[in-house]
Amino acid sequence: MREENLIYGKHPLLEALRAGKEFEKILLQNGTSNAELKEVAALARQASIPVQYVPHQKLNSVTRKNHQGMIGFGSLIQYYDVQDILDHCYDENKVPLFVLLDRVTDVRNFGAIARTAECFGASAIIVPATGGALIHADAIKASAGALTTLPVCKVNRLEDAVELLKLNGLQILVSEMEASKNLHEIDFSIPLAVIMGSEGEGVSGRLASMADDSFKIPMVGITESLNVSVAAGMVLYEALRQRLLKA
Repeated sequence: MREENLIYGKHPLLEALRAGKEFEKILLQNGTSNAELKEVAALARQASIPVQYVPHQKLNSVTRKNHQGMIGFGSLIQYYDVQDILDHCYDENKVPLFVLLDRVTDVRNFGAIARTAECFGASAIIVPATGGALIHADAIKASAGALTTLPVCKVNRLEDAVELLKLNGLQILVSEMEASKNLHEIDFSIPLAVIMGSEGEGVSGRLASMADDSFKIPMVGITESLNVSVAAGMVLYEALRQRLLKA
């Protein structure tokens, strides 16, 4: 994180939080207890900002300036509300296409997915407030700048986002290696959201159980799985291909 994207010190950090400034995460010095630190932690929880308690040495490694035991990593992008994106899609007569990322923590993969999603016309990416990749300068670089134009929605629980999408008429799809249908057998021309999981763990069981349908990407090699950003690219291309045919 670049120095200019850091907010540190008791009063600057409190003022930023009170004003609704968006943060990727906040570091607080462990073993320290004062009124300002407690208020920072409380305001962060209210805003669903991840908080980590770390040693003084960790804070010093981030900045040598007078951080007073607290450093905030300011967000480089604006986050959007899922319902606002949905309303915009329907107002513009566009067919919604959302990508939900479950436990995708690698910054380069996240940036590559964002780049592909923007190129192929996704409406937005939905990420969890915790447990996903941080959107910092490296992520924006990996996205080739797409993260500055593609809407990103940060939610407390992906399950709640899925329920909202369903209420708005979207079908929920999940990518699973054991699915019975191949990618091209799915109708991607309708309003839908696709859940992509991490390479190691895939989509969590609770989210997979909420999906309306599942698909797999057919492969003939001996390698067990694709990189998640490559898989997302294939899915999004298929969605664009089908939508162009029906345009």
